[in-house]
Amino acid sequence: MSAKAREKICLLAASIFSRGLTNGSSGNISMRLDDGTFLVTPTGSSMGSLDPARLSHIDRDGRLLSGDRPTKELSLHTAFYETRGAKAGAVVHLHSTHSVALSLLPETDPDCVLPPLTPYSVMRLGRVALLPYFRPGDPAMGEAVRQLGGVRSAVLLAHHGPVVAGETLDEAANAMEELEETARLTLLTRGMNPKVLTPGQVRDLVTHFGVEWDS
Repeated sequence: MSAKAREKICLLAASIFSRGLTNGSSGNISMRLDDGTFLVTPTGSSMGSLDPARLSHIDRDGRLLSGDRPTKELSLHTAFYETRGAKAGAVVHLHSTHSVALSLLPETDPDCVLPPLTPYSVMRLGRVALLPYFRPGDPAMGEAVRQLGGVRSAVLLAHHGPVVAGETLDEAANAMEELEETARLTLLTRGMNPKVLTPGQVRDLVTHFGVEWDS
């Protein structure tokens, strides 16, 4: 399982990097293994050229078992695992351009960053919270996630980027891409009075797909 998980993380990271969703040494990914330990991308590494053998292997208490030193933003990941339980099998954090841009605008709603422009943004993300600025690597980022009580699967860090948890790595990655694309649509249509899904249409999606929306 560990070897397959390592390969999967690296293949996904390379795909994300090649499509410009993150750049340089920004962004990080983690995944929970069957034994309750975690694989995490190392600090200072480029998602475009990860070595499966050098991924950080972390125990349940955050101690390094093998591999390179983990991302300095490990507290973000552990906060989602601790508060989301079985709903968090993987976490993806990027510095994707449109999401970061949306976090800078004063009119962005901190309780619900994305307007309901498409059904898939509602289905895959629920309500995305905007968290304030923290110095990169500050453990307070994790504490801010914990204060949400596990009711949000995605957050946007101001001036920094989005963080998304999913039951599987594919689910987290797909939701992350949905967040970035919806942020892009939001910016493209800003000031153009776009039509959004009606409250009734949103409620239908929430009910039909079991979306976490009201909290």
